[in-house]
Amino acid sequence: MWKSLALGCALASGALAQTPSSVDFANLREDVRGLTQRVGELTLRLEQLERENAELRQRSGAVEKNHATLALLNERIADLNRNIRAAVATSKEEVLQQVSGQLEKLGKQTNAALESLAKNPTAKAAGATAFAEDFPKEGLSYTVQKGDTLAVIARKTGAKQQDIVNANKISDPSRIVVGQTLFIPGGK
Repeated sequence: MWKSLALGCALASGALAQTPSSVDFANLREDVRGLTQRVGELTLRLEQLERENAELRQRSGAVEKNHATLALLNERIADLNRNIRAAVATSKEEVLQQVSGQLEKLGKQTNAALESLAKNPTAKAAGATAFAEDFPKEGLSYTVQKGDTLAVIARKTGAKQQDIVNANKISDPSRIVVGQTLFIPGGK
């Protein structure tokens, strides 16, 4: 670029050394104007390249910052994982201690109940229902219908209500269900 400008100036000087004509001056002026314009374009391009270079430097600095941030983030995640593992281990230990205490308490209660039963073998367990075995072993099957009660079924089949209870081991006579099949001892 500068060589072109120097060549243009040299040509202009050479042209002045000879007898200049108005055409030569016009041509020379045009050449200088073209060179000036070219120098201006190159100056603008140089400024643009400098701006792009500065922008690239900023971006590379941001990448370095991000890299440092990612490394810090990875370190924090590792710390968090260690803390979580420690908390889980502590929690497991606490739960195991609670369960151990509850099992020990349950064991003591069970042992006390067994000792109580061993001391009094004739005592019945609370809530246990005893069923007699003195009912007829032959009979028929009956499917409970809507509106049936044990009393109604006993009347229909000619069986004793207590025999039906004992044969089917019904602890709550009010809880028979429609569709349930019952053995009716001695029924007809």
